[in-house]
Amino acid sequence: QVQLVESGGGSAQPGGSLRLSCVASGSLFNRYDVAWYRQAPGKQRELVTQITTHPIVEYSDSVKGRFTISRDKTKNTVHLQMNSLKPADTAVYYCNAHWVRLAYWGQGTQVTVSS
Repeated sequence: QVQLVESGGGSAQPGGSLRLSCVASGSLFNRYDVAWYRQAPGKQRELVTQITTHPIVEYSDSVKGRFTISRDKTKNTVHLQMNSLKPADTAVYYCNAHWVRLAYWGQGTQVTVSS
């Protein structure tokens, strides 16, 4: 089993930056693909970015060129560097790890972008 803990959320002004971290405990984490999702108030949870074990990286069009996902296998950690933040990026961000039929979620971290 894998436990995921997100951190790094908070408030930022438009154009600012935040760095989220997802730290995993449990065995075999490096076999999992890891994704960041977000959910804004009144909206469905959406996929922001994903990094596979190969690694292959994908981004949603809304964050491409602004967000960067990275993985430190030695520390069981995945980071999400968020630059040029917009008010539309305001949401709760969730870390997700999945492998075959297994999937785990973190508790989420709030990101608020406003002036």
